[in-house]
Amino acid sequence: MRRFSLLMILLILLSVISLGAGTALGSNGNIDSSSLRVNLTNQNPDAARPGEPVELTLSVQNVGNKDLKDIIVTVEPEYPFTGISGESLKKTVSYLNARQDDNDGAVLKFKLMTDSNSSEGTYDIDITTTSKSGSGSSATTYTTTKTIQLEVRGKEYAQIVTINKANIDIAKEETLEFIITNTGTSPLKNMVVSWKEPKGVILPVYSDNTRYIKYLKADQSVNVAYSVMADVNAAPGLYTLDVNLSFEDYESNEKNIQTTAGLFVGGETDFDVAFSESDAGEISLSVANVGNNMAYSVKVSVPKQDGYRVSGSSSTIVGNLEKGDYTIASFNVASTQAAGGSAEAKPGTAKTGAGENIASASMNSNPLKIQIEYTDAKGERITVDKEVELETTSGNMTAQGATGNNGGLSSYLLYIVLIVLAGGAFVYRKKIQEKIQARKEKQSGSKKPENRDN
Repeated sequence: MRRFSLLMILLILLSVISLGAGTALGSNGNIDSSSLRVNLTNQNPDAARPGEPVELTLSVQNVGNKDLKDIIVTVEPEYPFTGISGESLKKTVSYLNARQDDNDGAVLKFKLMTDSNSSEGTYDIDITTTSKSGSGSSATTYTTTKTIQLEVRGKEYAQIVTINKANIDIAKEETLEFIITNTGTSPLKNMVVSWKEPKGVILPVYSDNTRYIKYLKADQSVNVAYSVMADVNAAPGLYTLDVNLSFEDYESNEKNIQTTAGLFVGGETDFDVAFSESDAGEISLSVANVGNNMAYSVKVSVPKQDGYRVSGSSSTIVGNLEKGDYTIASFNVASTQAAGGSAEAKPGTAKTGAGENIASASMNSNPLKIQIEYTDAKGERITVDKEVELETTSGNMTAQGATGNNGGLSSYLLYIVLIVLAGGAFVYRKKIQEKIQARKEKQSGSKKPENRDN
């Protein structure tokens, strides 16, 4: 009786040990509740890439003491993995013998697609198996689930999102900025950004054409700035910038991304306007292109303004002006204010303090506003406003400002005095000559009788 009790105790202990061993095996991630073991033996590529497929190789092994049949293995993908059209996520193994070693198990392959926007990291996938043991009504069905982990490596890619300007002026130092963005899902390191204009018209100044970026996270942007200048003799037009981005990928291999950008050289110009001369109310202005770009279809105008009035046309087209070139534009301009600006004047006249009317091509000290319109190298119409100082003598535009009636009268009296002096000198000289002639005749008459007596 005592032997029987000891035997029962031993059998119970063996059952507990066996149950504990099975539970421990299952907790290690091996599907072993029915003695069926599923393992991930290979992943191709080693790390899944966004937007690319990944192939999984599974081994299914029966390590128990019972034969198994109708074994179904199902892969249940979750984000960022999905199934691929034409590739089954469920596969069947008809029969597995008991007590298999590592080389006897079934080998199954599954393909999954990795989402193109997935981030770098490690993701879980569940694998479910069902199997049967025995036959008929005594058959037992086993269902187990195992979780495996797949590594996803981010996609390395960067691009130039924007450039801060579309055009630069000729022979003028300007700042050119590139905005570099990591549009991939993996960090970029040891980036080198460089550019080149093949014709050599646009060049960096104060530095070379390369910039270094040590590290750039996914979705992060960085500004890369250059000081550039276009050749003073460059022809206006659109020029190509060849841009190169190099970086190290996940495995420290160097990769290059090449792209192009367009940059227009040439643009607006500037003008200098100076008073040239005046004649009877008509003024002439010198208009010079003092910028670095050519001006096309130049039109010079005198807009409506207080203090001045234009007789006839207020605009004139002078054609094209190359840089450094100039032309003359003439207008009939009169002042609409009296000297000192205190008395109203009739059109074309002004009044002095004595109330006398005088010509008034300009009696105003305010500068004359000039408007210059032209077409730049890009085909855009540009308007430039300028001011020019006008000066007058005797009602005409000159270099010293408006003269009053006293100045005109003084000039007139001086003219008369000069005429009188010239006339007096002429009469005086004539009388002197007559006296000299009479004296000569008298002297010659007194000598003739002496000759007759002889």
